[in-house]
Amino acid sequence: MTLPVFVDVDTGVDDAMALMYLFASSDADVVGIASTAGNVPVEQVCANNLGLLELCGLDIPVSKGAEQPITAPLRTAEDTHGPEGMGYAQLPATDRELTAHDAADAWIRAAHAHPGELVAIAVGPLTNLALALRREPALPKLLRRLVIMGGAFDYRGNTTPVAEWNISVDPEAAAEVFAGWGAAWGLEPPRHLPIVLGLNLTENIAMTPALLSRLATAAESSTTPMSVLDDRGTRSNASNPLIAVLEDAMRFYFEFHFDQNEGYLAHLHDPLAAAVVLDPDLVTCRPTTVDVELTGTLTRGMTIADWSNRWGREPNALIGVDVDPKAFFDRFIARVGAFAKKLG
Repeated sequence: MTLPVFVDVDTGVDDAMALMYLFASSDADVVGIASTAGNVPVEQVCANNLGLLELCGLDIPVSKGAEQPITAPLRTAEDTHGPEGMGYAQLPATDRELTAHDAADAWIRAAHAHPGELVAIAVGPLTNLALALRREPALPKLLRRLVIMGGAFDYRGNTTPVAEWNISVDPEAAAEVFAGWGAAWGLEPPRHLPIVLGLNLTENIAMTPALLSRLATAAESSTTPMSVLDDRGTRSNASNPLIAVLEDAMRFYFEFHFDQNEGYLAHLHDPLAAAVVLDPDLVTCRPTTVDVELTGTLTRGMTIADWSNRWGREPNALIGVDVDPKAFFDRFIARVGAFAKKLG
């Protein structure tokens, strides 16, 4: 069965990989892309999304989101993703245009166009989704499934000692989303809860040069395998244009993680969310109540899971607690490899 999919991204290297997974999946029909300020400013996110569509020859509506978080000043992550968000990769020029409506309206339009069927992922700050919930409080009832990449549960942060990047950029938006989800159902038991994939889960999904070489092989693309001994910024010589873009993007990501003493690898946070929105059985989840710290001097942006039900509140999220990285990468390589081969 093909699922209509709505994607909210702050593209971003791993966001681009998530989009490629969805583009490559025969069980996904991507009906809209919302651009969120995060890894880079929203104008650059829009440009990246349009450039990826040009590269892939696809026609999907792209909408611009808010330029700033709800209350906090915007912080971006060019040190992680490169000056344009795509590492060393250069995307093709395009004359494709954005929708006339903004990203919050795009959420609402997609949900009303596919009531009870739409599956959605939010893999950047939750600004657009929070604004959409303000305009359409019943949005959770219109979705079939929501997957959020964000937070860190019983795990260290990657932005502060306790906070994950997406939540930390706009913690007020995240708090509104978790609160708004429960409010949408009122006294009625929720038919579904958002699946939340935090760093405790996504950092198990580590792309390596060996896995990237497997992807090139699946695409029947010639390429020179990457190595930590390569000169910084070495460009891909892959014969397949899509593989070349992904390798140039990933090299920057590898170098960043290496400089953080994590090894010559890269955590594919967002592609896991893309896989889970199509097949939730890829991860094991636990229901709980999640809230976001907004005022702590040292803990702002921290996601707190009430595993012991100290608050006495109904669960508002399903937290991912276990995943099989091999199963994910086997599926990722098979799908994206075949897609790249077809494009090449």
